[in-house]
Amino acid sequence: MSKIGKKPVDIREGVTVSIETEVVKVNGPKGFLSFKIPGEVSVKVSDSKIELSEKDQEAGNSRALLGLTRSIISNMITGVSLGFEKKLELAGVGYRAQVSGEDLMLSLGFSHPVKIRPDEGIKFQVADNAIIISGIDKALVGNTAAKIRAIRPPEPYKGKGIKYQGEVIRRKAGKAAKAVGGAK
Repeated sequence: MSKIGKKPVDIREGVTVSIETEVVKVNGPKGFLSFKIPGEVSVKVSDSKIELSEKDQEAGNSRALLGLTRSIISNMITGVSLGFEKKLELAGVGYRAQVSGEDLMLSLGFSHPVKIRPDEGIKFQVADNAIIISGIDKALVGNTAAKIRAIRPPEPYKGKGIKYQGEVIRRKAGKAAKAVGGAK
């Protein structure tokens, strides 16, 4: 059983945390985030730490919600102070990405270019054959990266498509029966 929920969350320098009617509000140099606290969890801010505890230990999922709430608050503090980013790589002949204004334009072998508008708080950058998605909300950055990857996921034969940086694509062998010798 995880004990991550009992660990206090350190508040970084330059970040302010306030709790108002079951909502945690985190403000930092990069922006502002808020999160509604589940009813089974209580949150206290003291000095430069946030302490979480279960209100009722007999409730069925209060332990899981405690760990979840702690992780979300920790990610909010990291996001408003440092930010998050995901990198995607393009692999394929003629596959290109470019930023026009705030939108991301992708040429992925379709008959038309694919235009992606960023959600609020998301920024796109393109360097070499890589797309960099950055923002302060970890879940939003990850979801945006997953949506872009889903447009043309990497295929197993040639490895063409959009993949996460460092992702290993399991490759399959092509048709080998024809090379051995066919029917006469």
